[in-house]
Amino acid sequence: MKFRSVIVPVTVLGMIVMACGGDPGPGGRRSSVDLTGAGATFPYPIYSRWFSDYARETGVRINYGSLGSGAGIRQVSEQTVDFGATDSPMSDAELADVKGGALLHIPTVVGAVVVTYNLPSITQPLKLSGDAIAGIFLGTITKWNDPAIASINPDVQMPADDILVVHRTDGSGTTYIFSDFLTSANQAWANGPGKGKQINWPVGLGGKGNEGVAGQVKQTPGAIGYTELAYAHQNGLPTALIGNRAGNFVAPTIENIQAAATGVLADLPMDTDFRVSIVNGPGEKAYPISSLTWILLHEVQADSVKGRKLLDFLRWALTKGDQQAAALDYAPLPAPVVERVFQRLDEVKLDGGQ
Repeated sequence: MKFRSVIVPVTVLGMIVMACGGDPGPGGRRSSVDLTGAGATFPYPIYSRWFSDYARETGVRINYGSLGSGAGIRQVSEQTVDFGATDSPMSDAELADVKGGALLHIPTVVGAVVVTYNLPSITQPLKLSGDAIAGIFLGTITKWNDPAIASINPDVQMPADDILVVHRTDGSGTTYIFSDFLTSANQAWANGPGKGKQINWPVGLGGKGNEGVAGQVKQTPGAIGYTELAYAHQNGLPTALIGNRAGNFVAPTIENIQAAATGVLADLPMDTDFRVSIVNGPGEKAYPISSLTWILLHEVQADSVKGRKLLDFLRWALTKGDQQAAALDYAPLPAPVVERVFQRLDEVKLDGGQ
């Protein structure tokens, strides 16, 4: 995957990424940074591409720290960045502690968390149910040939190898999405670890960031982990077919990811704040570990110049930018949702609400 004109490679976690554009500004000089943001690694591949392309088209430069959803929430809440990014919607308590007034959740694309594994003897995608995945990550299923796995893969000769669990160590929106799915799919998980950006994992080894988990799985035979889809593809890792609410085992294709969003978002109330989970949603094709990812911005923008630039970028991202989504392993928002997001952006106030 190539990201033209981006200074820092997309696989580096926690670095500040400058979308510098291909052309100098007026008079042959590059403009200064216009906007700063920080947050989720889950959408980083597409955000990096968007920031670069937008800088090339408009000259507006955006710096983004790919630091994790927790960091994005903290920094935008403290007003140390112009916008945050998260894969886990903020709680009412978190929203109550925000400086500078109300924060809006603006969905940008739909992504998928995948279950990936390292089983060299298996050449076809494994099927895994929510119960089986929960058992693995709870430590109650410890062998790859356990009946809970073998029974739903009757045509696969499962090895008798030990399962090595790999999970995130940092506060992570990817962890939130994965644990949200397990909570909705398995009662033992719901009664135990539950959902959150950080989990008290019963078993396993930790990796930092999506990259860390993907790297651990790639180098460890018998391993299983969860990552955002793009990171699995970048590392050449297989992805499991996951049992959905309709009883079908589905792959994390763009069509199935978008189906997950459509099945839930079609019934949202008009006054929604878009803090909605789409895991384990309805639909024959719905991929059940799908999620929106959000940009966080203040409803009242104290700096009208920055505020206008941020709104212009978001409108561009949801029209021109979303045309790049599928190539980067994300699904664009359904058209009716984009229309409602535009209505929400029109409500943002500039000049401190004056």
